[in-house]
Amino acid sequence: MTVEIKAPAFPESVADGVVSAWHKGPGDSVARDELLVEIETDKVVMEVVAPEPGVIAAILVAEGETITSEAVLATLSAGAAGTQTPAAESGSAGAAMDTACESAASIPMGPAVRALLDEHGLSPEDIEATGKGGRLLKEDVLSHLKQAHTQRSPEPVAPAGKPAAEDLSVDGPTSERIEKRVPMTRMRSRIAERLLGATQQTAMLTTFNEVNMAPLMKLRRQYRDEFESVHNGTRLGFMGFFVKAACEALKRFPEVNASIDGNDVVYHGYQDVGVAVSVDEGLVVPVLRDADFMSIADVEAAIASFGSKARDKKLTIEEMTGGTFTVSNGGVFGSLLSTPILNPPQTGILGMHTIQERPIAMGGEVVIQPMMYLALSYDHRLVDGKTAVQFLVTVKGLIEDPARILLQI
Repeated sequence: MTVEIKAPAFPESVADGVVSAWHKGPGDSVARDELLVEIETDKVVMEVVAPEPGVIAAILVAEGETITSEAVLATLSAGAAGTQTPAAESGSAGAAMDTACESAASIPMGPAVRALLDEHGLSPEDIEATGKGGRLLKEDVLSHLKQAHTQRSPEPVAPAGKPAAEDLSVDGPTSERIEKRVPMTRMRSRIAERLLGATQQTAMLTTFNEVNMAPLMKLRRQYRDEFESVHNGTRLGFMGFFVKAACEALKRFPEVNASIDGNDVVYHGYQDVGVAVSVDEGLVVPVLRDADFMSIADVEAAIASFGSKARDKKLTIEEMTGGTFTVSNGGVFGSLLSTPILNPPQTGILGMHTIQERPIAMGGEVVIQPMMYLALSYDHRLVDGKTAVQFLVTVKGLIEDPARILLQI
């Protein structure tokens, strides 16, 4: 029996996708739910798996081709046994290529990494994978290329009786200037398009404040182990407190939780908070639905789940659709201060930064405290400066006195 392998049904917000990588070829045996092909869209990378065991009869759409929703990608002979492909029977070169493809498929990697391997003719087995679960990262490939180039290009030695400085003026270490050109992925292209649109189509402004993290850090140290034990291994971080503080501030200043639709202002009676998650391909923003009704443990568990799904490319479009406000934590990468860009049609985004000890005045004395800069970028078409400042001051007050978050005061 022949079964058609189709692309998933795309939501209305996704017009088409690109076949980024086939993990199986014609004649290959597959098990039920085994990964066959990855489809890259503007928002996520979708995986298509085998609906039942069998053998790939034919691949109808090649890598790099654009497809629409529910397009037929391949045919599967259900229940058949795998045979050697004609390419493998034609000679040892074909067999070696098939073996390499199977080997590459066994090592987890993203489409960008696979494209980089193909561009330089590298085998993934020759590169040490440092990602979680043996995943091959782009940084691993670039490090391997840099090391190989260093080995091929030893330091030039000046001829006897000739000054080294004269050698540098002729050839010099910069005589070999390496460049490479690779196509931008659909996700990266879409991110660039949205960020450019945000700067061109909104009256974006950023206001800053700083928060003393000492009370929250003390609370975290006191209850961290007990929290993790009670909540089945969920770690107590700072994001849970900031999301809850943002929800409370959003209720007090609904303009920051609103959006502009043409000439209308849409006020949302709920808080769907997006949390920015960084992956190799760019920044994705999964959404915590009804975050106001979630406990701090629920928020922390959901964020951990989003991070794991994002790394494994398991996030769904539904999980990244919508959102009335966004929280971004550049502090995990060491950012001291930044101006986060709005995620339209939202009118506000809160930026967290790294915690750094600084001298501040308290009670007439100069003391050293762990301080964090906060940034609120907002759409000035809807949110006035006074409202933005009051919103940020509210978040600051809730974080510096965490008990107010629980008491909602």
